[in-house]
This record gives sequence, C-alpha cells and structure tokens, in this order.
Amino acid sequence: MSKPFSQACENNKAVILSTISQYFHDAITVLELGSYTAQHIQYFAEKLPQIRWQPSDTSDNLAFLTAGLKDVALVNILPPLVLDVSQQSWPMNQAGGIFSANTLHIMPQTHVKDFFDGAGKTLEAGGYLCVYGPFKYDGEFTSDSNARFELWLKERDPLSGVRDFEEVNALAQQAGMTLVADHTMPANNQLLVWQKEP
Repeated sequence: MSKPFSQACENNKAVILSTISQYFHDAITVLELGSYTAQHIQYFAEKLPQIRWQPSDTSDNLAFLTAGLKDVALVNILPPLVLDVSQQSWPMNQAGGIFSANTLHIMPQTHVKDFFDGAGKTLEAGGYLCVYGPFKYDGEFTSDSNARFELWLKERDPLSGVRDFEEVNALAQQAGMTLVADHTMPANNQLLVWQKEP
C-alpha cells in the first residue's frame, strides 16, 4: 500500500499544533483517536518531542495507519493500537491527553456517546481532551459550506453528520469533563477542549 495522504491534514496541522500545544506540553502520553494517515501524529511528534504519542484507529483503517507510519523514525511515536470507541474496554488504560480530528461527524451518534464515555475513563485526572472538527450551535451551521458538508455526509452514511456543540458538551460533562475552551479554527472548524476533573 502506498503512503496515504490527506490535503486537509496538511493544511490544518500547523494551526492545530499551535492550539493543542497550550494544553499538551508536559512529558505525557497523548492518545490520538482516528490517526488514519498518521500525518497529524507525525507532525506533532516532531514538534513536541517530549510527549509520547499513541496512534490508534479502527481495524478497517489500520492498514492506512501502518502505511502512514512506514519509515517514520520517531522514538516518541508508539506502535499503533486498534481502537474502536464502541469497545467495552479500550486497549489503553490511561492517557495524559487525548486528541481527535474529524472523527465525530463520521461515526454514528451512538458511537459519539461511546467516544466521550471512553475518553472520560481513559483520561488521567487534570488531563485534556482536544477535539477538532465542524460543529453546529443551537442547531445552526456556522457556514454554508458546513451545511453542504452535512448533506454529503448523510448521502454517504445517514448515521453520520455534523454534531451539535450542546449535545457533545453534555456528553463530555456526563463523562466527568469540563469545557475549558472553544477555539475557532480556519475552514469553519472548531477545536474544543475539555479537562478531566481532578
């Protein structure tokens, strides 16, 4: 398999790094959910070498992730894990931080709840969960392009869709996490940051 590539990852990796580095800066282990092409995790590992990065994805995407990590010689990237958020028990017991980009709108709504339940159990007390992607506020899209994106998602999979901020924030709170920041990002995306209660 040739090395996978996402232009969106290439476009947004620097601005995401500048934001998450406010929260991920100590010598911790950060779990990435949905690493896919591994472009984000490779870039973050190069720029934040004091952090150990744990890539993960579903079994269906593991071949893409493995190909993306081929020939990457960074000692602070751990071997990839197979992780489906709907698993009863995640393969990583504890993480100092968790990051995920463009995953919540891909998975079914039932798995969004699983995502936050699992993150709440896995995240260490005081650790941060950083989630990047498009969101709706009070049921409204932040842009016409996100509304069109929703239509494309629904045609592809009726169970997917741009998630409501209020709903995901409620799920995070139920999982023991408190919203600490909502960063507006380029291309009509947000980066939401929750902290696990100490």
